[in-house]
Amino acid sequence: MKTKTIWANFAVDNLDRTTEFYNSLGFKSNGRSDELTSFFFGENEFVIHFFLKDVLEKNTNVSFANNQNSNEILFSMLAETKDEVDQWAETVRKAGGKIESEPKEFGDNYYGFVFSDPDGHKFNVFKM
Repeated sequence: MKTKTIWANFAVDNLDRTTEFYNSLGFKSNGRSDELTSFFFGENEFVIHFFLKDVLEKNTNVSFANNQNSNEILFSMLAETKDEVDQWAETVRKAGGKIESEPKEFGDNYYGFVFSDPDGHKFNVFKM
């Protein structure tokens, strides 16, 4: 069996807040409905749908954790320079995201930070 496409589905509490946050970060919208807001990420336009939590739980029969206190996945986004990493951190702060770990050097030639969106979904921006 071959997979033609893959995307991610996240559970959120507030579509307006989520839409505003990702618009503030400069991501391209993939549309919006009463149940979800969706954005393209990266040059290959990876799609992340942000569904209202109750809708996603009803449709999948799966419970979703409170991501403020835990995390199941960490999406990573590549930056080209340390300055770009620092600019991302500042943009995330201004948009209302939470910096989970400040930009820093780690590993061999890595520099980056982790942030969470208003619903606690975590992302890593780094330069390697």
